[in-house]
Amino acid sequence: MAANFRDYLQTLRKHDELTEISKPVDLRNIAALVPQSEKALLFNNVRGYSMPVVSGLLQSRNRLALGMGVEYGGIEAKLRSAMDHPIKPRIVKQAPVKEVVLTKNKVDLYRLPVPIFSVMDGGPMITGAVVIAVDPEYGMNAGMYRLMLKEKNITGIDIVTPNNLRRYAERALQKKKPLPISMSIGVHPYEMIASTFKAALGENELAYAGGLRRKPLALAEGETIPVPCIADAEIVLEGEILPEGWVQPEGPFSEISRLMGSLHRNPRVKIKAIMHRRDPIYYALHMPWENIWMSAPIYEAAAFRVLREAGVTATAINVTPGGCCHWHIVAAIKKQPGDGKNAILALLSIADIKHVVVTDDDIDIFDPVDLEWALATRVQADRDVIVVPNARSKPLDPSLPPTEGIPTTAKMGIDATIPENVPRERYKRIVYVNEGKVQLKDYLGPLAESARQMVNPSTARDAGSVEQKILDSLSKSHRFFAEILGLFPREDFGAIARAIGELTSAGKITQDSDGKYQPAAEGLSQTR
Repeated sequence: MAANFRDYLQTLRKHDELTEISKPVDLRNIAALVPQSEKALLFNNVRGYSMPVVSGLLQSRNRLALGMGVEYGGIEAKLRSAMDHPIKPRIVKQAPVKEVVLTKNKVDLYRLPVPIFSVMDGGPMITGAVVIAVDPEYGMNAGMYRLMLKEKNITGIDIVTPNNLRRYAERALQKKKPLPISMSIGVHPYEMIASTFKAALGENELAYAGGLRRKPLALAEGETIPVPCIADAEIVLEGEILPEGWVQPEGPFSEISRLMGSLHRNPRVKIKAIMHRRDPIYYALHMPWENIWMSAPIYEAAAFRVLREAGVTATAINVTPGGCCHWHIVAAIKKQPGDGKNAILALLSIADIKHVVVTDDDIDIFDPVDLEWALATRVQADRDVIVVPNARSKPLDPSLPPTEGIPTTAKMGIDATIPENVPRERYKRIVYVNEGKVQLKDYLGPLAESARQMVNPSTARDAGSVEQKILDSLSKSHRFFAEILGLFPREDFGAIARAIGELTSAGKITQDSDGKYQPAAEGLSQTR
């Protein structure tokens, strides 16, 4: 099966992760409806537009996993393999996205169902486009950027922060030339996640998409520009970043911090062509949640990589949505002495990461209660909290004071592993008797008529016989109370408790240093 946008939608349908809405919906309501749904939403009847709109496609770990074709925990390995074995894209002659080609005065961006998200957005925002550019020296680059509609054939493009596309645009501006770009909307998650990755200058992110596919990504030649686009996209815009610099107002934006960003100054893009399938589906990547979720697997892959290089064995990584999938990492490790601190230092080296927590591998780092328990019971602040001042920061951090240029931040790591100088016996978890062996559902519902008669406790057995069996078992192995109960599954609980009480009262059994029962004579011999 082809790995394209429609294939992904079908996968979501198959796994009951997509809700289709047939009732008419106003475009201004879509942003408010998506967060209310536990599934992605496909709006088939958008008032005033001929195209359906889909949103929320990547807004959960499960949907990310379905898009990547593996369990969520396997995404990191698949990404790593793709980066280790990239496959360059190839140019094809036949492209579904070219079924309709509109140029010159037929270009009208307002015919696309581009929504707004926040009450403070500067205008309709194209959010789900994979932008491709080519530099004569560094080659092809792909990334995802927001483009605000300004006129029927003009958008902005948000490239305020330092990145490779900005470098390309600056180089073109120095020559007073426009930078041609294609913008592919409605592509498979392989391309979206690969293009979100911050590759080194000169590396083609779309080769990572090929690695994920295990075959080359199909690109189509441009119609009006010398830059290709993704051949099986739903919609493609062709345009040029105008050589006028970072002077045009754009925004405000809904940012990954779940806060409103400020008005930016950015270049504009003149759109020269709109191409699409005959029956295109517009993809509105929901801001900010879908945007941040795409980053999580990338940071998790980076976390596993730096921990391997530091010689630390990680069993789980959680790049948390509460940290906007950009600032926080929680890592569970198989700890050797000193690994907690080494893991912190390695993880804080990842570009945007601000706070790190490292735990032992017995902690479920995806359960906030379990994680908080580790912090409460394993951390001494003066010993286990590390602060690194004046590290490079992501400019979107609202806690930083305004500054010109690249800001710096304080990074923090918390070692929530069991300390080396504390006995591990202190951390024995509570396990309930018969935990996992009995099910609540078996006890719900009406009582069967045949079981309504009262069952009297078993008193017919010789109490002395039970006591002797307990003594015999304890002579072979010390046992906790529950373990003694397990030896007599047919006996009434009360009969066993009474027998243990009688044996204790008679001085025949006692408890050892762990709290297990043992013969009293054995205890005496150990004290002599």
